[in-house]
Amino acid sequence: MNMDISVTDPWALIAVAIAMTLGGILKGATGAGLPVIAVPVLASIYDVRVAVAVMVVPNLISNLRQVWKFRKAPVDLVFVKVLAAVGALGVGLGTFVLAKIEPIYVQSVMIVIITIYISLRLTQFELRVTKSTARRWVVPVGVAGGILQGAVGISAPIAVTFLNAIRLDRPAFILTVSTFFAAMCVVQLPVQISYGIMTFHTALIGLLALIPLTFAMPIGEWIGNKFSARVFDRVILFFLAGLALKLLFDLF
Repeated sequence: MNMDISVTDPWALIAVAIAMTLGGILKGATGAGLPVIAVPVLASIYDVRVAVAVMVVPNLISNLRQVWKFRKAPVDLVFVKVLAAVGALGVGLGTFVLAKIEPIYVQSVMIVIITIYISLRLTQFELRVTKSTARRWVVPVGVAGGILQGAVGISAPIAVTFLNAIRLDRPAFILTVSTFFAAMCVVQLPVQISYGIMTFHTALIGLLALIPLTFAMPIGEWIGNKFSARVFDRVILFFLAGLALKLLFDLF
């Protein structure tokens, strides 16, 4: 499996374009899920560290844009600040794991996370959490989500499930989750640089990845409006299952 990525490698640019296009279509159709698709696609071709690093810049820019767009949404500011702070702490710990643990173990965790995500979607698991309960659980959930984000680049099974369970309205949800992800990226970027995970080429490819993402999201919105959400969801889950099997095969 490839351990490096470069802007001079046309296959690298094609791989990133495919990953961001597929992830962008999912995000456009459902409102979330960009890393859930993009990171495993890249991890099936490159080292998992490369896959996680490439996503940092697109995640940071796209989430800062969402924070600005929904900045006036009514949210519990204390809750949001605590979630962002502990997520940033967790992502630092997760990046340490990514840097120090053998990629094969990190890849194993990614397979488990994808499997959990597929299971949650197939069972249509719905968790309901009151706001008072959410305040009590915000620290452990935020730290756990941050660790997963730093180590494998995917925290949706924990963080997004938790925030969905609070039943926030759409603007408040987007502002809360975008602040959480933006805060993690702000910490993730320098920590990855310090460990040599984030390189100049990786950061530049992350910037270039915004191009296919920008074009893919409207396509996803069109698909979401034209086709059955259930059918689209099953296609995505089938695709993710294939990626998980590919990653599992690579381990052996």
